[in-house]
Amino acid sequence: MQKVLIAEDSSVIQNIARKVLEFQNFEITIAKNGKEVLQKLENETFAVILMDISMPQMDGIECTKQIRTLPAPEKATIPIVAITGNAKNYSEDDFKAVGIDYYLQKPIDFDALVELVKKITA
Repeated sequence: MQKVLIAEDSSVIQNIARKVLEFQNFEITIAKNGKEVLQKLENETFAVILMDISMPQMDGIECTKQIRTLPAPEKATIPIVAITGNAKNYSEDDFKAVGIDYYLQKPIDFDALVELVKKITA
């Protein structure tokens, strides 16, 4: 079973994404901010990280930068999907510059989310 880390401070989005992806046989771990993401990566490896850009304590951009500098290649290269309601504030080049591989706009199209996660983890 492929493991997906959902980094999202909204419990509503966490719960819907969890249910949708668990239904597709993914194992889900939740982090509420970038610091929690880094803590979870100390002990686990994931097939993909769904990264909210606007989170408290450490946002998705800073968290992605730190993930990309991790010494373990299997962690530093995990595919990261930015999830943002503020895509206008960032260009695709901004995301690529910090190491984000894909992005989805909020409100999330959960069919598109499932399709993308399946593509990444295939």
